[in-house]
Amino acid sequence: MAEYAIEMLNITKRFPGIIANDNITLQLKKGEIHALLGENGAGKSTLMSVLFGLYQPEEGEIHKDGKKVTINNPNDANDLGIGMVHQHFKLVECFSVLDNIILGVETTKGGFLQKDEARKKVVALSEKYGLAVDPDALIEDITVGMQQRTEILKMLYRDNEILIFDEPTAVLTPQEIQELLTIMKNLAAEGKSILFITHKLAEIMQAADTCSVIRKGKYVGTVSVKDSTPEKLSAMMVGRDVNFVVEKQPAQPKEVVLDIQGMTVASKHHKNNAVNQVSLQVRRGEIVCIAGIDGNGQTEFVYGLTGLEPLQSGTIKMNGKDITNMPIRERLTSGMSHIPEDRHKHGMVLDYTLEDNIVLQRYFEPQFTSKFGFLKRREIREYANRLIEQYDVRSGQGPVTKARAMSGGNQQKAIIAREIDKNPELLVAVQPTRGLDVGAIEYIHKQLVAQRDAGKGVLLVSLELDEVMNVSDRILVMYEGEIVGEFDPKNVTVEELGLYMAGSKRKGAGR
Repeated sequence: MAEYAIEMLNITKRFPGIIANDNITLQLKKGEIHALLGENGAGKSTLMSVLFGLYQPEEGEIHKDGKKVTINNPNDANDLGIGMVHQHFKLVECFSVLDNIILGVETTKGGFLQKDEARKKVVALSEKYGLAVDPDALIEDITVGMQQRTEILKMLYRDNEILIFDEPTAVLTPQEIQELLTIMKNLAAEGKSILFITHKLAEIMQAADTCSVIRKGKYVGTVSVKDSTPEKLSAMMVGRDVNFVVEKQPAQPKEVVLDIQGMTVASKHHKNNAVNQVSLQVRRGEIVCIAGIDGNGQTEFVYGLTGLEPLQSGTIKMNGKDITNMPIRERLTSGMSHIPEDRHKHGMVLDYTLEDNIVLQRYFEPQFTSKFGFLKRREIREYANRLIEQYDVRSGQGPVTKARAMSGGNQQKAIIAREIDKNPELLVAVQPTRGLDVGAIEYIHKQLVAQRDAGKGVLLVSLELDEVMNVSDRILVMYEGEIVGEFDPKNVTVEELGLYMAGSKRKGAGR
């Protein structure tokens, strides 16, 4: 019997201007969790897309259970028992959870869908693996954590034996991450083989048996996780030592840059308000972090602040000026920058080039548009090239690369470059390091601290407790749309924060 469930041998995949995978060999044993580690744009997702049949390699071959196989498309992959949870979910938003799970493998009788058996199987799978979902809920109405459970149930429903998880924890809360890692271990114990793409070294140390590292499209090596350390893995990944501690001096808060009083935002999903009577202040020279479990009103709070949603009540002042009813463009030209939670929905126009995305909020300025209304293409190109180099944004064709063709991490770096380079007075950063590797996270944290030290106000919204504790000067915990506690990160434990985030404790939040 073959030792390996999957072997990818000497795989090479090219795109215009770049070799995404350069002669990579990856071997997955049966029943193991095999982590695939690499920087943003290293070629991890491309390699898994080759295995799932989304891309065809120029060179190399794939073996399953010792036999050579041809995977022309995802249907071939599914027929071979290979399933994939993508970094950006492949779900139909206007369909229900159940309809998404059975899509493509529906049972019909006389031309009619037979959903009863499917529902029973989905409910049984969700109970067996602890993947709580509402089969009748629409995808557009559920949290990202729930959407991910739907993706996992899609694989389990098809009885897949090889499970590929592409950045599965990038959008999850700490509690959901622990649940997912437990689910993965249980699946491996049942004999399923798991390929796990991640940037998060702690998760590799906790869940994986083996880790393969690729850097800039080339294979670096494979190690046994129990014989390695996070420091060794990060050095393999980025080719240098990485500092895991955010180095910063104590904050020197000055005058108030953002003053929110009594903000209330309606919910689209239930009759209670998503944000209820929230008041807070951010001063120049400090990083204030809103921490909380996903789905507790942080998204709607940011929408209200940035103008994406109207307020039911309350006021927002920036530098003493009332911006409560100000249009979005005016907010952004009045000194506010916004790194959005969803880079695809609110961060980029995916079919625009990288350079056009970089000037998306500034193209109308005299620097980039002539007095006759024509874009100054040369100036835009020069500006984009400067930011691409400064922020190490990697793309196959430089500034003319379509945003859609870039890795998620490099899309994120481009957005951060655009927002910080606007020289804002208030930087609203929502999940700014989501999907980034340790080297990029280190760099972004330095940028946030640099903005603070330059006298800017920084409002950080994060689900990453390590980030919350390391980067913040003040922590506000949001639970069910209300601020339930305010903390100094030097005087609070992760465990105590967790209790407030779960709603077990609350105290009056000051300013």
